[in-house]
Amino acid sequence: MTTSPPRPAKRAATRHATRLAALLAVGVALPVSAQVATDPVRIEQSVRTLASDLFEGRAPGTRGEDRTIGYLVARFQALGLEPAGPDGGWVQKVPLIHTRLGTPKTLRFDSPKGALPAEQAKDIYVSTIRPDDVAKIAAAPLVFVGYGVTAPERQWDDFKDADLKGKVAVFLVNDPDFAAAKGEPVAGKFGGRTMTYYGRWTYKFEEAARRGAIGALIVHDTAGAGYGWNVVVSSGGENYDIVRDPSKLTSVALQGWIANDAATRVFAAAGFDLAQLRVAARKADFRPVTLKGVTFTADVPVAQEQVASYNVLARIPGSERPDEAVMFGAHWDAYGAGKPDAQGRIYRAGANDDALGIAGLFEIARNLKAAPAPKRSVVFAAWTAEERGLLGSEYYATHPTVPMAKTVANLTIDILQTAGLAKDVVLVGAGQNSLEGDMARVAATQGRHLTPEGLPERGLFYRADHFSFAKQGVPTLLLMGIAGASDLKQGGTAAGQAWIDAYTGQCYHQACDAWSKDWKLDGAVQDIDLIGTIGAQLANSTVWPEWKAGSEFKAIRDKSRPSR
Repeated sequence: MTTSPPRPAKRAATRHATRLAALLAVGVALPVSAQVATDPVRIEQSVRTLASDLFEGRAPGTRGEDRTIGYLVARFQALGLEPAGPDGGWVQKVPLIHTRLGTPKTLRFDSPKGALPAEQAKDIYVSTIRPDDVAKIAAAPLVFVGYGVTAPERQWDDFKDADLKGKVAVFLVNDPDFAAAKGEPVAGKFGGRTMTYYGRWTYKFEEAARRGAIGALIVHDTAGAGYGWNVVVSSGGENYDIVRDPSKLTSVALQGWIANDAATRVFAAAGFDLAQLRVAARKADFRPVTLKGVTFTADVPVAQEQVASYNVLARIPGSERPDEAVMFGAHWDAYGAGKPDAQGRIYRAGANDDALGIAGLFEIARNLKAAPAPKRSVVFAAWTAEERGLLGSEYYATHPTVPMAKTVANLTIDILQTAGLAKDVVLVGAGQNSLEGDMARVAATQGRHLTPEGLPERGLFYRADHFSFAKQGVPTLLLMGIAGASDLKQGGTAAGQAWIDAYTGQCYHQACDAWSKDWKLDGAVQDIDLIGTIGAQLANSTVWPEWKAGSEFKAIRDKSRPSR
């Protein structure tokens, strides 16, 4: 293991801030203006700066991060905000373990019919979050666990006390009712086409580890996952996790995905029809199935290091109730360097995902700072390692500088549509909390209405940094441009869907997520104004948003009610 030397938060913030002059020369002049309208020119300049080669794709623990943190601190300082990190600093240290798989010495399935292909990024895609120099699995049996769900409140248990220790658990993606036909007993039991947390890959890997599995593979299908194989393999064998106590390390040596065609071959080698097992897994009496005679063997070198990454935290202090805070968030990280694309670009810089969200924070902060001081504090968070599993926001949510009980709401921006003005705003996670009513009310003042997310089966409510706060009971609201086709003023929902298809099909997590002269930012401006207005109104009120009855997060928030 190689370990980066520690970087004390105050020293890091000071060093980052000294980069102000050089970084501003690359970006935009930053006077604090009395103008309070969201400015698309400023947004463009911020995005073009953050997505430029200077920041090298903004991967955590790299030189690109160092430059990014310096730029973010400098911008918040220039806007007149105060530091909101631990010990009065601008940054919060997030200790991460960073792993990257090398060329496998061994990676294969064995069966009674001989060896089966297990080529990384073609047949399977695996990575690790264990701090080991080698990921080893020696002829481990494969056990198909259906959807891998344990949900007592829904009278569902896929495991039936099966022993997974030392075995590779094989899962289906999404929920048990995702593919159910009308009339099947499971239909609607997990929300129908709306994914629950049980459907997320993160839950499945966590469940495999809780049960002592040595490996975990999810059978990929584009409909169930919500994205294609190109997105699965986009991390290039890298992974990250928060540095954890040795007693809390995962048992899973390798985790990842198996392509549907490869899975079909593996199941057939054990005498099973995967299509038939998919149907069987939709029944409550399903029991795990051992793929007799089929084993998985891996011997893969792992380059690993501990790195210190950073959240950036700034605030406008409240004039009357500074201990209560409304929080805006976006993530600063992207995917760093990768293989050259057709245009020779190597940096996967996330111009939309999520430099545009960061640019939105700057504009909201500028507008709020130009107004009278809010009664409650307003905190702005730029998170690290969202792309690596929401790790920066998870770390903050368990090490907050404002107690979760006193955090009024978390309002997150993560990808905005860049196709023009819209007649609507897409609501992610309908039915969760009262902030939906605030969104509808403010959208109406813009001449817009709410549209439920178009693809709830993608589980977007569980795939952005706001979810780290929901798990702690804080009411949340997410703006995500890929959540559904916007009803654009030019071209309607067809044009909105065309934008999503082009972005997710070509540029999501790829080098072509870059600034384009074809971007139309007036729709993004609508969304930034909308979420900024909601936050400003909360910051000047005594209202505490509430989770709705039936939300899995309501009980957590209710426990902290005496603190408010």
